[in-house]
Formats: sequence, structure tokens, C-alpha cells
Amino acid sequence: MSTPLRRRRTRSASTTSPTLRSRAFAGLTALCLPLAAMVGLAAPAEASASATAVYTKASDWGSGFEGKWTVKNTGTTTLSSWTVEWDFPANTKVTSAWDATVTSAANHVTAKNLGWNGTLAPGASVSFGFNGSGTGAPSGCKLNGAACDGTTTPGDNAPSAPGAPTASALSNTSVKLSWTAATDDKGVKNYDVKRNGTTVATVTGLTYTDTGLSAGTDYSYTVVARDTADQTGPASAATPVRTTGGGGENPGGGGKINLGYFTNWGSYTVKNLVTSGSASKITHINYAFGNVQNGKCTIGDPYEDYQKAYTAAQSVDGVADTWDQPLKGHFNQLRKLKAQNPNIKILWSFGGWTWSGGFGQAVQNPTAFAQSCYDLVEDPRWADVFDGIDLDWEYPNSCGLTCDTSGPASIKNMMQAMRAAFGPNNLLTAAITADGSNGGRLDAADYGGAAQYINWYDVMTYDYFGTWAAQGPTAPHSPLTSYPGIPAQGFNSADAIAKLKAKGVPASKLLLGIGFYGRGWTGVTQSAPGGTATGPAAGVEPGNQYYKVLKTTCPATGTIAGTAYAHCGTDWWSYDTPATVGTKMAWAKSQGLGGAFFWEFNGDTVDGELVNAISNGLK
Repeated sequence: MSTPLRRRRTRSASTTSPTLRSRAFAGLTALCLPLAAMVGLAAPAEASASATAVYTKASDWGSGFEGKWTVKNTGTTTLSSWTVEWDFPANTKVTSAWDATVTSAANHVTAKNLGWNGTLAPGASVSFGFNGSGTGAPSGCKLNGAACDGTTTPGDNAPSAPGAPTASALSNTSVKLSWTAATDDKGVKNYDVKRNGTTVATVTGLTYTDTGLSAGTDYSYTVVARDTADQTGPASAATPVRTTGGGGENPGGGGKINLGYFTNWGSYTVKNLVTSGSASKITHINYAFGNVQNGKCTIGDPYEDYQKAYTAAQSVDGVADTWDQPLKGHFNQLRKLKAQNPNIKILWSFGGWTWSGGFGQAVQNPTAFAQSCYDLVEDPRWADVFDGIDLDWEYPNSCGLTCDTSGPASIKNMMQAMRAAFGPNNLLTAAITADGSNGGRLDAADYGGAAQYINWYDVMTYDYFGTWAAQGPTAPHSPLTSYPGIPAQGFNSADAIAKLKAKGVPASKLLLGIGFYGRGWTGVTQSAPGGTATGPAAGVEPGNQYYKVLKTTCPATGTIAGTAYAHCGTDWWSYDTPATVGTKMAWAKSQGLGGAFFWEFNGDTVDGELVNAISNGLK
């Protein structure tokens, strides 16, 4: 098979944003005050009976975390200053802070207002934050010398609200919930998990899997902390959850999968999924790409993935990113998309054409590789964003970007280790070759053996032919079936799917691939396929152009083997249209396939013509 357009482009992110520099400077200032100033700041101000201080953990990355305190004047007179004190366990320290002067003496921490934020009118509030190391929670909180929370029993504060639960491992009948810890001066004993306002479980940890749910049903979850005196605090923010199945997994697709690749380098934004109407038509997103380096899964582009700030106009929910929020970039926008569309599942895709060369080293120790991928996908900063992992190895035990010699069993060994690491509830998928020729790439690796561990294969039934054969012959790059004169036998979707079925892969674990772009030549005089050319036609890359451009610049003039072609001037292009997509979806259903996937959103029109065609075709 030919070289597919699955490249990963990189960008420079060497500069630090002004907001990040400001935050670092604020923390440094707080930790570098003279000792005399530190001692003087510890004195309490006026009594705190008319004020409260509430702690939340804004983010947690395992070895450290970001904490936030909010001081509120609940009285009727102005508060002129405030001092918040608390204790941390021995393994937990404040490392930097902002919007307050923070000092530490052994395990005791004191935070004092700055000159500009000490005065609080009745009803007003102010927040300050800090970064910390360790895993402990604050206890023994005092505000201006008295208890931080007015809703207490004598000598014992009620616990704070836990973090809003995040949902993962969603199925037809269950959901896994995770939340950040509440705080209490005497310690939190356990948590009440509430479904639609009713307690369904009391647990001691920070996770709970709720089972026995109904498919395609909406639920709302909150969590309430309970301290050692059995006092309950305020409930967490509510999290909506909709189970899969029941006709709700793909409202526009008859229960079939409609998956699209979203690239972290393209001009297409997560908000475009909403404005185009595509968000209501798709079921899954593959976020492309993470890298594979030195035997591990690694971040692809930190800036685009989780650092880039979006304005209100660019954001899915119309809310701008702030300089100090823990997660920005595409990951945060995808989180917002899932909040609005809880049926959509998102997988983090690793590899792709440019970054596929690292798999050969990685599978030398598949267990370590799988664990590195799990640790990255399940990083607490974005674990709620992803529902699993997609592996784009192009191509195991064969030649693609490089020639791999890891052996036929390498794909099976990798998937077995991945399933062991990710467990039964996370999605595990792979994009694979569609070379249906005898002795071709599908025969080079044990795709049948690996199938028992995966949810499905994305079969890349496109890029069979293109301008890597610069003089032609011209041929459709994504033929559904063979046809007289096809340049290579087995290079079509039907033969590839038939070969995978013969290897024991269930039809329901196969998705048909659709390219949202065309392949084209120039210097072509013959309209029908099979003509000669002088080289690649001009496009977004030589020989490649998006469907959204070709539909007007070079409209289709004919169809062959279930796909379209176009001859305009001396250019010759092949690409799928809404009509040919409909033909392919009807064929996919007749074959019992699990659905379809496409590369990639950038190629579609502003109103999502091709996504809509896939959705309608799968009904």
C-alpha cells in the first residue's frame, strides 16, 4: 500500500506565555520574603465569626497539586484583612503561591492577604492559590484565629465539598466515577455517592463504579463527604452522565460507530465540531497524535494539547481560558465538548505515519510500553477527557515510514499488554493496513490473534493509489471494489475486509475507512482512470487536496468502483462525495461491519457534508 496522508506536523513552543511567567514570579515572591516579615505576618486580625475560608484542590498530577483557598466575608461589616492558617502532613509542602503571602513553619502554613486584596466588603470574596508537593490535605484551618467554617459542631468543622465527579469507562449499564478529596479538620471518614439525589453507595476511597444502570439513560451524580463525627458537608458540583446503548450511542447512525480523527495541528477547532453540526452525528473521536519514543507513549505537542489559551469566541462553551487554569488547549476544549455531548467517546491516538517508527522499539518490552501509555492517558490532569487509546502503527513487521522486523506476533503481544494495562472498560483500538493482496501487509502480522484484545480495527481503506507513482496510471485512491484495469490486485476495500474476516476478525470489529480528501495528478488528458500524468496536481500538499476544496474547484465527472473521480483541465482527482459515501455505508452495513471512520475533520465542509453522509448512510 502507498504512503498515507497521516503526517504529524510540529510547531515551536519555546516561548513562555506572559501569564505563566507572571504566575511563576508571584510564587517566587511569596517564598522569598525576609524572615522578619514572615514572623510579623502571622498575627491574626479581627475575629472570623463573620467570614469563611473554603479549600479546593484545583488539579492533581500525582507528585504534586494545585490548591485554592476562597475567603468570603459573610458578615455585615467590612473585613480589613485576613490570615488563613492550616496544617499539612509531613509529606506535603507548599512550593509556590500567588495572590497571598504564604509562609511555612514545619507543617504549619500561614497565608496573609496582599496589600490590594485584604479589604472585603460584606458578601465579597477573594481567592489565592498555591502549588504543592506530596499528597496530603490541609487540616485545622483557622481564619483570623477562629474556625474557617461557620457550619460546625462545637470544636469540629464539617468537611468541605469534594471535587465534582468525573465519569469514565462508560458502558450501557455502568460508569466509573472519580473525584478529588474533601478536607476536614479531624479527617474525612468516607463519601456518600448520590445518583439523582439519592445515596447509592458510601465509600472510603475517591472512586466508585455504579452498576445496574439502564442503557441510553441520563443520570446526575454528586458526592458528599462525611467526617469522623458523621457530619456531612456540602455536595460537590453535579456531573451529568448518559449511558451508552439504548439507541443513544449514535442517535444519527443506527447504533453504528461514526469515528473521526481530530488533528492537533489543523485549522479545524473543537468548536467547529459544534458549529458544523458534526458533534451530533459522530460517536467517537481519535485525537491525533501522541508520539512513541524510547519505548514509551509521550506527549505530541504540549502547547496545542494542553497549554494554548482559547478566547471566548474560540471556546466550545463561549468561556475564555484564564492564565491560571490547570488545563487549556485541545484537551480542555474536548472536555467541554463531552460535557455538552456525553455520548461522544474520545480516544488518544499514538503514532501515525510520521511517528510510527517508535513502535518497533516499544514492542521489545510490551508490558512497559503499555504501562507508559496508561500512565499518560490516565494522567489526573486529563483522565476524564479520554475513554481509551488508539494505536496507529504503520506497519507491524512490514515497511512503511521505516521497515519493521519485530515479527508477526508483535501486534498481538502489544495488544495483549495494552488490554492488561487499560483493563476491560477502556476502549482499545488500532488503525491498520488495508492491503488485501496475497502475501501483502495484512499477511505480515497476526491481526487475527490481536483482535481478541481490541474493540475494533480502523481499516485504512484509502491511499491505495496516488502520486508516489508520479506518471500514473491514474486510479481512485479509495476503491470499494476491484475493477478492470486496477493497477494492483487486492488494493480495494472489499478484498481487505474479506481477508481480515478470513483471519478470524469479527465483522463487528472492523470499521471502513473514508478519506475526506482527494489524490490527484496533473498533465492528464484522459478522463477515465488509467491515464498517464506528468506529476502531482497542486493542492494542500502535492497530489493531495481537501474535499471541501475539490467539490467546487474540480467537481466529480464520473464514478468507478464505488468512488468518484474528476477530470478538470489537465488535472485528475479521485475522492469520495456524499453520494459515494452513501454507497460505501450501505456496503458496510451489508457486510455487518461495526461502522466507519474517517481521516479527518479538516477536509469536510463547514456544514459537515461528509460526516452527515456517513451518519445517514449508517442508519
